[in-house]
Amino acid sequence: MPDPLETPTPDRVPIRRALLSVSDKTGLAELAKALHDAGTELISTGGTAKAIADAGIPVVAVDDVTGFPEMMDGRVKTLHPRLFAGILGVRGLDTHAQAAAQHEIGWIDLVVVNLYPFEETIAREGVTMAAAIENIDIGGPSLIRAAAKNHGYATILTDPAQYAAVIDELQASDDASLCLATRRNLALQAYATTARYDAAISGFLQGREEFDGTELPLGHPAGRLASGGRVPFPPTFSHGYVREHTLRYGENPHQRGAYYRRAGAPAHLLSGVEQLHGKELSFNNLLDLEASRAIAREFDEPAAVIVKHNNPCGAAIGGSSVEAFQRALACDPVSAFGGIVSLTRPVDKAAAEALSRLFVEVLFAPAFDDDALEILTQKPNVRLLRGDDAPLKGLERLDVRSVAGGVLVQDHDTVVTDRSTMTVPTSAQPTDDQWRDMLFAWRVMRHVKSNAIVYAKDGATVGIGAGQMSRVDSARIAIDKARENGLDLRGAAMASDAFFPFADGVEVGLAAGVTAVIQPGGSVRDDEVVAAVDAVDATMVFTGRRHFRH
Repeated sequence: MPDPLETPTPDRVPIRRALLSVSDKTGLAELAKALHDAGTELISTGGTAKAIADAGIPVVAVDDVTGFPEMMDGRVKTLHPRLFAGILGVRGLDTHAQAAAQHEIGWIDLVVVNLYPFEETIAREGVTMAAAIENIDIGGPSLIRAAAKNHGYATILTDPAQYAAVIDELQASDDASLCLATRRNLALQAYATTARYDAAISGFLQGREEFDGTELPLGHPAGRLASGGRVPFPPTFSHGYVREHTLRYGENPHQRGAYYRRAGAPAHLLSGVEQLHGKELSFNNLLDLEASRAIAREFDEPAAVIVKHNNPCGAAIGGSSVEAFQRALACDPVSAFGGIVSLTRPVDKAAAEALSRLFVEVLFAPAFDDDALEILTQKPNVRLLRGDDAPLKGLERLDVRSVAGGVLVQDHDTVVTDRSTMTVPTSAQPTDDQWRDMLFAWRVMRHVKSNAIVYAKDGATVGIGAGQMSRVDSARIAIDKARENGLDLRGAAMASDAFFPFADGVEVGLAAGVTAVIQPGGSVRDDEVVAAVDAVDATMVFTGRRHFRH
């Protein structure tokens, strides 16, 4: 049999017969009318056929074509050779044409399908497994793939947003035809649609207890078992993403950038965020916004976090938004210029007045009162974002990073602040106040680029050292920043994201007045580090958990 790839493909294909089966009826009547006016015969299913008929447009029921009734609540209706042969037949092959004639199969030139709303279903709070599975489309993806495969002769529409351009092209042609370039582009979009759809299903099921893999033995090809029986890293990593915004540029002006929303997540920028004021968010704004929100989610109290270049330059808790912001700003007011600020409490007039005195790129808060908005909207360049971070606390997620040829995937790092899991190797035991400052510093430190050192006092950062190749350099930089900003380190807590390989790093902090140190422990020189802390009657806690952030 001749290879279909070697068969000449027509540039234009008249649309004489179309199959329509859509979940989303947006624009359906307009499309059906345009096709009918062009002389196209319309074949349709169930609710789609009813909507077309209700619009006064002639339509043929799909069971009149197949000779087989729709059944099982619509689960079985389009999976039939009379339809698929009509879509998949290569018109330029005599054998295909002969088979179509023998079995009285008419060609289908256009397929219009959008899928059951699986992504919208799983985005609903409290969705059941039964509801999710019922919204997994079967016939739709098959029709889409068939028409996309045979785009040399068939056209596939998967989104109401595509209808207008296709109508225009049909009406502009003499024979109601569509060109090969259009068919190819629509086929490409169709494959992206089914890929995203299947990835959304896979990702949803991987996160469900019903699909935890507990019956699989270790080493089973379906995936590696986690300690709790879950399979966090299946053999195929599939998650669907939908482009929500094309950004002005990427990290730098010569790079292109876009924001893709995870399929099934709320259709708002970075999950549930509403922009109230200001110009479009940039690539770097979005990165820093996520960093600041992640730190703010560590705290139940009124808190403020200021981020610059993906590192915190100040974080604090307080009795109100304005107090928390002022304490966070005091850590590094120079670096805070042009930063991203996240607050855990609404912005009132007092907080707005304080914030308005600093150039802020982005301000995120759960709410803004009218007085605050009146003040802050006077600044055209500040982006005001409102959102609720509470649903994101404790949300299970994976960290994904791109590398050449693939991605690295890991569990999201979580910080443990349970004192009962930590040990005190020093002679001096921490006071309650020292515990509070150490655990505060420990929460913030996890979000600082390694090597990371954070000094904290009275629920506020007073020095941050980030991203150095040497831990002792991070310790020194944080002290230099504190002194530069007139902050007193006497009685402060010191947090390190990994153990001190030598005593020199902790000695730098102790010499500056630190009285409490929190670190993972585990160095071969832990005894030297403990001795250095004991020598000045300070206290130290081993957490047993490292928090590198490369």
